[in-house]
Amino acid sequence: MKVLVINCGSSSLKYQVIDSESEKVLAKGLCERIGIDGRLVYQNVSKGLDKEVTDAAMPTHKEAVQMVLDALVNDKTGALSDLSEIEAVGHRVVHGGEKFTSSVVITEEVINAVEECNDLAPLHNPANIIGIRACQALMPNVPMVAVFDTAFHQTMPSKAYMYGVPYECYENYKVRKYGFHGTSHSFVSKRACELNGTDYDKTKTIVCHLGNGASICAVENGKSVDTSMGLSPLEGLIMGTRSGDIDPSAVEFIAKKENLDFAGVMNLLNKKSGVEGISGVSSDFRDLKAASDEGNERAQLAIEMFCYRVAKYVGSYIAAMNGVDVIAFTAGIGENTGWLREKVCNYFGYLGLKLDDEANKVAGEDKLISASDSKVKVYCVPTNEELAIARETVALV
Repeated sequence: MKVLVINCGSSSLKYQVIDSESEKVLAKGLCERIGIDGRLVYQNVSKGLDKEVTDAAMPTHKEAVQMVLDALVNDKTGALSDLSEIEAVGHRVVHGGEKFTSSVVITEEVINAVEECNDLAPLHNPANIIGIRACQALMPNVPMVAVFDTAFHQTMPSKAYMYGVPYECYENYKVRKYGFHGTSHSFVSKRACELNGTDYDKTKTIVCHLGNGASICAVENGKSVDTSMGLSPLEGLIMGTRSGDIDPSAVEFIAKKENLDFAGVMNLLNKKSGVEGISGVSSDFRDLKAASDEGNERAQLAIEMFCYRVAKYVGSYIAAMNGVDVIAFTAGIGENTGWLREKVCNYFGYLGLKLDDEANKVAGEDKLISASDSKVKVYCVPTNEELAIARETVALV
C-alpha cells in the first residue's frame, strides 16, 4: 500500500509518499508560503533525483495539495504512474484533547470533534483540518486517518496530568497536561527497545526528543506515564525560542514592565525566549556551540541551562518509574549532537551510566552509545514520525 502522509501548518504543508510494504520513502517535500506567493519543494526519492523547487501561486491549501499530486504523477520526475496508487492518506493532527486516545479513520464526526479541540491548539488544529479538507476535496474516495500528537500520552495517570488549580478548571475547560511529540515518543521508545533486545511492555524507557521544540517522555511498560510538555508545547524544557517552565508571576511581572498585553507576553515566551533569548545568538545549537567556543558567555549559559533542564526532567522520570533501563536521544539536536548528549549523561554517573566516547560521535543513525559496562543503556535513535503515521494509517484502513 502506498500512503500519502500530510503534515499541515498554517502556511505550510509537508508530505511524504511511503510504500508500506518496504517502508521506503518514494517522494517527499513541502509547500511553503501558502496564501502568500507559494513554493513547492519536491523530490523523487525512489529514483534518487535531486530536489525540484517551483514557485507558484498557492492561495489556499487546496492548490498546494493539487500541486503535490501533480508532481507525484509528473511524466519525467513523478514517483507514481497514477494517483490511484495512493490508497490512503495519513494526517498529523496536533491536539486530540481527551477525545482521542488513538488514531482514527476520519469522518465528519471526527472532524467536528477535532474542531472542538481548537481552543487547545489554535495555531495547529485549524491548519490540520484545512489540510484534511483539501485532501478530501481532491481525493474524495481515498480513506484518511488522523494521527494525534497527544494520543500516546493519554495513558498518563491523573496524578501526572492534573494541575494544581481548582478542579472545576479541569471539569469545565479540560485544563490539564496533554503532552506533544507523541508520535515521535511512541516510535522512538519502541525502536530503542528493539535495538536493546528487550520487551517493550517490560522496559522503563526515557525518550529525549530534542529539537527546536523539545520534550522528554517517560515510557513504562509500553505506556507514556509522564511527559514534559503540558496543556500547550510551552511547558517543560527550555527550547529554541520557548521559555519552558516559568513562574506564572514572572509572566505578569514581565508584562507590566514591558507594557505587554496577553498576546504580547505569550509571543515573547513562545518566540523570543529559550536559548535564542538567553544567548542573543541563535536558536540553532551549532551557532551556540561556535559562539561558546569563541568565549561568548551567554551562549555558554544557554547551553548549560538547556542541558541542566533536560537532566532534571530525566532524573525526575527515573524517580517516577523507580528506575530506568533505556534512555534514547532523538530529533535534530538529540540525534546529531554528541557533545550535548555527553553533557546530559554526565549528570547520571551515580546511576552507573557511562558513554562510549567513540560510539557517541554518531549522528542520525540507530546506535548504542553507552559503554559495555554501563548500567543504563543509551541509544541514538532517529525519529521517523512520517513512517509512524503511515503505519498507523495502514493498520486502520
